[in-house]
Amino acid sequence: MELIEISKYILTALLITAGILHFLKPKFFMKIMPDYVPAHHALVLASGVAEIICGVLLLFPSTQTIGAYLTIALLIAVFPANVEMSRKYYAKKKKGFWLTILRLPLQILLIWWAYQLIV
Repeated sequence: MELIEISKYILTALLITAGILHFLKPKFFMKIMPDYVPAHHALVLASGVAEIICGVLLLFPSTQTIGAYLTIALLIAVFPANVEMSRKYYAKKKKGFWLTILRLPLQILLIWWAYQLIV
């Protein structure tokens, strides 16, 4: 099995797991949403569904390209929530602030990773 094929399955697992967590721990995701975004609960659930769909689409050669494009779009769409999480950790002087800062470039890495799956 090629490295790109292995990485596809790892990214798929990450997306599906993250999507499921939106249903198991919605309050965590609602806390990091920017205040200017309406309908926090509905959007948390919708983004969970979107992550699961993206992961499933990556699994099949016939849908891998659209899955990669949708994953990139999703990662860009949720980036403000990651910025908001860092802002809130800083404002509340919470432990783990630097981990939230390190998470921001991780989004860029995930976008690059998904881009590698565009065939």
